[in-house]
Amino acid sequence: MPMADFTRSDRVAVQLRKEIAVLVHQSVRDHALPSVSVSDVEVTKDLDVARVFVTTLLSDQSKVAVKALNEMAVEFRRELSRTLKMRRVPELRFIYDDSVDNGERIESLLRQG
Repeated sequence: MPMADFTRSDRVAVQLRKEIAVLVHQSVRDHALPSVSVSDVEVTKDLDVARVFVTTLLSDQSKVAVKALNEMAVEFRRELSRTLKMRRVPELRFIYDDSVDNGERIESLLRQG
């Protein structure tokens, strides 16, 4: 039975997602940010950039949360370099994941129709 082929960038993305979720959770509490959760992480093939997709409990607070997280990205990267056994930790770019909002909008349209 053939095994699924996972690239190094996929494995790094999974590990980063776990570690970043913990760091984001701590930052939400420490800096009184809007409630944020990490939904996915995509890492480029060369492992230079990691796009971190986040969702917020209230979608109107998403811009504030993403801006704050991007400002703290350097601190997160520094902390990840201490905890992960990687030669070089990718640059972190936080992006709002609007898939939950889109799903809710579609669901409300279906209920109306």
